[in-house]
Amino acid sequence: MKITDVEAIWLQLPVVDERCDGTQDTLIVRVHTDAGIVGIGEVDSSPMVAKAIIEAPLSHAIARGLRQCVLGQNPLDIAVLWERMYQGTIFFGRGGAAQQAISGIDMALWDIKGKALGAPVYQLLGGAFHTRLRAYASNLFGATPAATYEQARRLVDQGFTAVKFGWGPMGQSEALDLALVQQARAGLGEMVDLMIDAGLCYDASTAIRRAHQFAEFRPFWLEEPLHPDDLEGYARLVQASPLRIAAGEQETTLQGFQALLDAGLDVIQPDVARVGGISRAIEIGRLTAQRRRLCVNHSYKTGVSIAASLHFLAALPNASLLEYCVEQSALRQTLTRQRFPVLDGYVAVPQEPGLGVELDEAVVARYRVG
Repeated sequence: MKITDVEAIWLQLPVVDERCDGTQDTLIVRVHTDAGIVGIGEVDSSPMVAKAIIEAPLSHAIARGLRQCVLGQNPLDIAVLWERMYQGTIFFGRGGAAQQAISGIDMALWDIKGKALGAPVYQLLGGAFHTRLRAYASNLFGATPAATYEQARRLVDQGFTAVKFGWGPMGQSEALDLALVQQARAGLGEMVDLMIDAGLCYDASTAIRRAHQFAEFRPFWLEEPLHPDDLEGYARLVQASPLRIAAGEQETTLQGFQALLDAGLDVIQPDVARVGGISRAIEIGRLTAQRRRLCVNHSYKTGVSIAASLHFLAALPNASLLEYCVEQSALRQTLTRQRFPVLDGYVAVPQEPGLGVELDEAVVARYRVG
């Protein structure tokens, strides 16, 4: 079996705003083979940038588009192709958008391999430690504390047992920060876990203060309060915080995640559509397990990333939670025919061959750019 084509499909809603909502656009990757098997993947990046990285022509040996790196190759040789893509983009890559773009092709290769072998991807990763994962509803803080309370009530009514609020107006003032978290807890009640995503809005001293102030509301973790480059600040925060500290969605490289582990973070959050796909996500997860930390996916995209996240998390002993984006955009809710319902607070790991997802081609056509 050989790869015959790689499609990079940019999808975008008619209106995109500055909210930190990754479901407003996406890049879907389809890898075609001469056996008629087509693999599906997704990239969480700037879609236009990632599309260019995939489609770029040859400049020289270590500066070429990802499509050129894999055309004519055996799609089952996933590790070999990952290295070909990494080496082929060294001149402009070694992380960042290039690694994010690799994610989409890698994801599609695992989909192809599962379909070719008649097995779900998690079986190819060594088997399932879990057949379902507890979903935490992931959404942005409301514009006001009162709006946050109402969002919390709706999500509890939908059956979620854990909810994360993030970004939005967090960080504008101490009083507002405390009111947002207080109303999130009030809306969730006492039995539902609360996660707080501060959205990179503090320095280390402020984050330490907020961790102690938020503690009375019993958050399960405090996520990304600091700039991702502030590793010294994270080390200070972990030592002083009464709360678990989580981060990782801004990282793309294995070295970046090793640095977060060395800083002492409690929860590591790789995004399968950013870190180099399933191949690298499972490696990061296993590294996290060796350090006795919790691995939880980051995912704020479509059903393609949800499926890929479920597979790599299922194959990890230190994973029990699934970030489950509850944005209501058309791309999040309708791009894949599979809806991944939350039942009794959990989402089942797909059992179909490959990733177990199918695109709704009408939705692809409606939101395709170019």
